Amino acid sequence: MCAVALAGGFLAGCGGDDSGGGGSSASPSASAPSQSAGGGESSGASSGGMTEDQRSRKALVPEAKISYDQALKAATGAVSGSKGVSVELKRGSGGKPEWVTEVAGEDGKAGTVRVDAVSGKAGAPEAKKNDDDDMRELADRLKRATVTPQQAAATATGRKSGTVTAVELDTNDQKKEIWSVDVVTKNDWNKTTFDVDAASRKILREHVDRD
Repeated sequence: MCAVALAGGFLAGCGGDDSGGGGSSASPSASAPSQSAGGGESSGASSGGMTEDQRSRKALVPEAKISYDQALKAATGAVSGSKGVSVELKRGSGGKPEWVTEVAGEDGKAGTVRVDAVSGKAGAPEAKKNDDDDMRELADRLKRATVTPQQAAATATGRKSGTVTAVELDTNDQKKEIWSVDVVTKNDWNKTTFDVDAASRKILREHVDRD
């Protein structure tokens, strides 16, 4: 695998494989998601009365064979010295499911790594436009976020059992660092977003998206 050094730029030193210069040595087994639907959830909810978003989740979520934390591990493994900033399950090019992750170094230099949600293979890291102010702000937020994305997700799924489809480091209206965690429940395909304090792991807000 080509683990890109942040100081050397996100694309330096990687091969030309269009499907993933990051390689897959950091990618976990595709058959054993560590964050999946919680105990005994059925995948019911007939599609007749479902919204477009619910139908989209019902089609996409079961296609992902690796979990958000496995995707983060693959992404940070592809960029040396990086930490996870965000991860989200999306429909990629060609209709394939992928985890779109953002990772950053201690200096706040950020980039995007796309991880195949079936194979767990990390694609070539893509550099983001990083100005000095943005880098300093992100570096400070990462330092203040003593809670990991995995801990925040565990807090959210402890409140509501389901599949984690997104985790993002953010700042709320009170200027507190939070991890925003999306949890999809397979019995109704609703999405619940939890704002988890990035220092205390306390749930500050919970919102159910039934649209």
